[in-house]
Amino acid sequence: MEIAALKIGPYALTSPFVLAPMAGVTDAPFRRICRRFGAGMTTSEMTTADTTLWQTPKSRFRLDLDLDAEPVAVQIAGSDPQQLAHAAVACVARGAQIVDINMGCPAKKVCKKLAGSALLQDEKLVANILSAVVGAVSVPVTLKIRTGWDTQHRNAVNIARIAEDSGIQSVAVHGRTRACRYKGEAEFETISRVKEALSIPVIANGDINSLEKSLEVLRLTNCDGLMIGRGAQGRPWIFRELGQLLNAHSEKPQLDKNELRDIMLDHLRELHQFYGEPTGVRVARKHLTWYCNSLANADEFRHQVVRVESASEQISLTKTYFDREDGGDSLAA
Repeated sequence: MEIAALKIGPYALTSPFVLAPMAGVTDAPFRRICRRFGAGMTTSEMTTADTTLWQTPKSRFRLDLDLDAEPVAVQIAGSDPQQLAHAAVACVARGAQIVDINMGCPAKKVCKKLAGSALLQDEKLVANILSAVVGAVSVPVTLKIRTGWDTQHRNAVNIARIAEDSGIQSVAVHGRTRACRYKGEAEFETISRVKEALSIPVIANGDINSLEKSLEVLRLTNCDGLMIGRGAQGRPWIFRELGQLLNAHSEKPQLDKNELRDIMLDHLRELHQFYGEPTGVRVARKHLTWYCNSLANADEFRHQVVRVESASEQISLTKTYFDREDGGDSLAA
């Protein structure tokens, strides 16, 4: 199949398949791995627009930008137009080449502050925020939204039109409302209508967790790209697989157990180095759990590796699992 190159402002992405920013998941080590496998863009984890909080350890980790990968993209969240504009300027000063505004997060702690997807209820405020941020920086500003506040109020098309009129240069749409959170199946009809209404790039998001679903979403929405979130958890090579869909003549290397072993060990080492102990060990546990979904006979390994307290134990147990499975098939069917 063919899909046109995805361009955001002056930046032509190497792939139309991009990594969704996910708080607590898409930290710098994970973003690097996804880029290694061909993600066209990775965006920093959602960061508060309140710059007075940027000195907390959590914010410092989240604002570790990928200055070695163009375009450098960072996502901010908030509800005050001037605060968001100030944060955008600060992000650009740190090296951001694209600023993304989060109006898609359904988390209660975000929405209760009228941020994230809660903003979809107030289209006037949305317009004020987008105009303020676009006017404050010279880099492209993008937007992440949901299809609406609830199933009776799917206003994504209106919001997207406001975005384009405000100077936003691409819109990513998750196929659920805020009220749906992550329950039920994503719907793509609304995303298709957003695509039809806009001339700027539109990126589809939600439940894109397999190659087959990716093809289906591209067909249903005619979007310019796909944003992969949970589908990349424990499976960063999904971007390589998606890239192969676009090029019928490319080599199609199959993931083998040695490559998976090396991916996991590299990821563990990067997490341990990035966060230090014990935080790196704790963060690694969820990634190890996701990786286990691709492993055969991994119940005992999973049970042990998420309970140890040291980096060396996580590394040792991972090596031992693959050594034990050597000669057999360590990949899940």
